[in-house]
Amino acid sequence: MRTYRRAVAVLALSLPLAAWVELSMADNTAYGSSYPPVGYGTSGAYVGGGAEAPASAQGMLFNQLQQMQQEIAQLRGMLEEQQNEIQRLKQESLDRYQDLDRRVSGGAAPAATAENSVAGGAINANTTPTPPAGQAAAPADPEKEKLFYDAAFDLIKAKDFTRAAQAFNGFLNKYPNSQYAGNAQYWLGEVTLANGDVQGAGQAFAKVAQQYPSHAKVPDALFKLADVEQRLGNTDKAKGILRQVIAQYPGSSAAQLAQRDLQRLP
Repeated sequence: MRTYRRAVAVLALSLPLAAWVELSMADNTAYGSSYPPVGYGTSGAYVGGGAEAPASAQGMLFNQLQQMQQEIAQLRGMLEEQQNEIQRLKQESLDRYQDLDRRVSGGAAPAATAENSVAGGAINANTTPTPPAGQAAAPADPEKEKLFYDAAFDLIKAKDFTRAAQAFNGFLNKYPNSQYAGNAQYWLGEVTLANGDVQGAGQAFAKVAQQYPSHAKVPDALFKLADVEQRLGNTDKAKGILRQVIAQYPGSSAAQLAQRDLQRLP
């Protein structure tokens, strides 16, 4: 009997409520009883006893299954909402990246020549950033570093790319080991490209991977480096860098853009 009731419970989770009611009535008939059970009226009151009797075990099971079905439906709705929200956030992140890339990047490429490549062979080199010769790095001061970095970034927002390049260069010279140095090196590449210096931009992007290999900006910097190589006419090198981004940083916005560009290149 217990095994039978378990089977009925499992079946009920996959059936509409009305179908389960019909199944319960058929179950009563199979045991030679009427519905509601013998001894109860249609209202659930006990016939002949004069007092209210507790609900039958079958009725309690029915209520529990009904509640479970409602909870499952609510959970499915919540899961669907969360999946939609995650997809929306991913798309917004990609849109912001593409929009910023369009607004910041600009400038014409120089004539393509074989020696114009800036990628070199040391994209994955792990080197420690050092200030220019004769200049010592300033002691770490997170508050001052953030103020300096934010001031340089504000110049990007104002589209004053020349002064922004100067500010980021100054920041990197003074704080080469700052927690903001990787970001500063990347944005130096962006504003240099915006100023039309494609070669200089490529060198700046390459240094992100060379000097800050574990930084979160590395996939973005490599994608931009591939863009520089395309501008310089070095299609094969651009393809190689794009493949590197896709292989090493799958799921990133840069990898999605790299996949798109790789399909467009001849």
